[in-house]
Amino acid sequence: MNLLEMNATLQQDTASEDRSFKRWIPAIARILLGLPLLVFGPNLFFHFIPQPKTAIPEGAMAFVGALMQSGYMMPLIGLTLLVTGVLLVSNRLVPLALALFAPFILNSIVFHVFLERSGLPMAGVFLVLELYLAWAYRHAFRPMLAARVTPA
Repeated sequence: MNLLEMNATLQQDTASEDRSFKRWIPAIARILLGLPLLVFGPNLFFHFIPQPKTAIPEGAMAFVGALMQSGYMMPLIGLTLLVTGVLLVSNRLVPLALALFAPFILNSIVFHVFLERSGLPMAGVFLVLELYLAWAYRHAFRPMLAARVTPA
């Protein structure tokens, strides 16, 4: 085997190793996004995560208080997070899970930018995972984003 053939074989081996690792990145992102949702969703029902000891800004407290006083919004958010987490971790209906989670993460980013900054880094991580997965599953969103669609 000459030097060129050895170099080509080495490049093929490296490329196949890259592809084998790259194929796991969406699964890792799905699990990193889904597992916390499996915890935070039920927490809105059972309150097993202790409340932070630091004072929450007045605007953030008023917003969360309004959600809690509605009587339905916090359970709805908790159920949505739980369902989204189950779908992501189980690798079932992932595009639907991402579509369900998109309004929540958008509101979370806006909440943390304007009302309570300490949670912004974590919300940013969730946003990055959501955007990466939306890109990874973009083929599933293509029909939904078509400018003109005729009904079946």
